Amino acid sequence: MLYFEERAQKFEYKLNDTDDQIIEYIISHKQEAVLLSIQQLAAKFYTVPNTITRLSKKLEFDGFSHMKNSLKEELNADEAIEEDHLTYNIKKTVDLIDYKHLKSIVKFIHEANRVVFIAVGDTAPMCEVMVKNLKVSNKQAEYYIHRHEVIHEVNQLDKTDVAFFISLSGETEQMLEIAHLVKKRGVRLISLTHFNENSLQKIADVKLYCYSPRKMINKFNVTDKTPAMIVLRALAETYWNISD
Repeated sequence: MLYFEERAQKFEYKLNDTDDQIIEYIISHKQEAVLLSIQQLAAKFYTVPNTITRLSKKLEFDGFSHMKNSLKEELNADEAIEEDHLTYNIKKTVDLIDYKHLKSIVKFIHEANRVVFIAVGDTAPMCEVMVKNLKVSNKQAEYYIHRHEVIHEVNQLDKTDVAFFISLSGETEQMLEIAHLVKKRGVRLISLTHFNENSLQKIADVKLYCYSPRKMINKFNVTDKTPAMIVLRALAETYWNISD
């Protein structure tokens, strides 16, 4: 189950300024919002009920009543949910996958002149997996993990290319440095990060999320990589389907 705030972040690419204002109000006033009629909520923003209905559907509710009932369930939930374990992370990640969004990303990749995957550390092997997954559909892609190689290749990219960044934290200094170089060249930047607000997703043109909060044991980073692989697999399968 995704909470209201999480749905808003998942589907932010669909939202306009009015939607953002309504969402901000609901998040800050959930107790009040669940008591309002659709007409009352619309009136607060000098708009019409259809605006609220459209927003509900953008967030993949059946309509306003469904959205309001979901908010009530959130408010009434008194069970402590055990977070950050394997099954929770996987379920949350599956809930975050938006196949319409994946199709638009696949279109960008398919039409790109060059596709470059970029990651560092433990997430770097995921780049190799994606390059192989695209290769089976005759889409050439590249991956680079060493800073000097990445910077050299980034300086060869242009607006016809795609740079795909994988960083669970979204805060790795080296990745952010390279992301800014990519943006300066006008290259479309796609990010895959943990589902939170982070520096990389704020820079990215297109955002993908998995649910994989940072976890440390004895000063070792043991953050779960499985959720990221699930999203990448879903992306690969979507690409294969359009390539058949």
